[in-house]
Amino acid sequence: MKHTLKPLRDQVLVLTGATSGIGLNTARMAASQGARLVLAARNAEALDELARELRARGAQVETVVADVGKEDDVQRIAAAALEKFGGFDTWVNNAGIGIFGANEEVSRADMRSLFETNFWGVVHGCMTALPQLKSRGGALITVGSITSDRSLPMQGIYGASKHAVKGFIDSLRMELEAVGAPVSVSLIKPTSIDTPFIRHAKNYMEVEPTYPPPVYAPEVVTEAILYAAQHPVRDLYVGGSARLMAAGAHHTPRLLDKAMEWLGIDQQKSTTPASRDRNGSLYRPGADLEERAGMEHVRERSYYMRAVTHPRTAMALAAGTGVLLAAALRARRRPTVRGLSRKGL
Repeated sequence: MKHTLKPLRDQVLVLTGATSGIGLNTARMAASQGARLVLAARNAEALDELARELRARGAQVETVVADVGKEDDVQRIAAAALEKFGGFDTWVNNAGIGIFGANEEVSRADMRSLFETNFWGVVHGCMTALPQLKSRGGALITVGSITSDRSLPMQGIYGASKHAVKGFIDSLRMELEAVGAPVSVSLIKPTSIDTPFIRHAKNYMEVEPTYPPPVYAPEVVTEAILYAAQHPVRDLYVGGSARLMAAGAHHTPRLLDKAMEWLGIDQQKSTTPASRDRNGSLYRPGADLEERAGMEHVRERSYYMRAVTHPRTAMALAAGTGVLLAAALRARRRPTVRGLSRKGL
């Protein structure tokens, strides 16, 4: 079924994990483009401050203090959207948490807690959003990870949760398409992003974690989310490196295994000794209202993402480049006259 999605300025957008990183950047950018917002997070003070900021800019905002691992909390998010705005057009499952450490060292309790947010939070969000989206049409967007296609060492349970999310979303998409439901189901797959994710993650390592390069700005993920809110799309890889890793996972998995064993573990370890507070935000809200972690050498844009979300522009540039190359080749192949080049004449 062909889906017709509204321009963002005409939408009510529900967003979980709205007070930090990708969620915070998305809330601000969606508000700047005229969307009405229902923002959810565990941090009540951060939600209030963010709502004041956005309302001062003219945005219409409703907030809900919620833990997505609790189904009742998620249902309150939908109820707030219905009461304030009469419903919603896009639901974004964005809340997530990480754990850094070898699988043998991570406690089962921590693994279960992560799954409550990363997997069950998505399930609760989807099941809560679907009745309304099926009746009025709209977009169901989940922020996953490239680790849904390829797990990393030292982030095993995080990768497992994102694999589970992918499996659930893929199945749900097929079921909705089979009955002709007017719901666009999208999975966003970012690579390393400069957000406070590391500070919020629980850490079992002896040093502070860091991201394997390349690292992209959160705005690149926001661009993908807001594109999916307005254009039906199945998957969006954020960053060309994410697409390359997915291709490697499919075509050369053992080669990628060896590369990650050689480089992947060390690339996730900084030289800074681990903080005493190693729990991060796994069990309680942390310091919020920061979009970035302040890493060096951050890529502010992704040409791959720009090509995917602006295909006509990309095709025009490719065609123009092809014409120029063809002209250059023809010029180089022009025959000589009586042994002299054209320049000699």
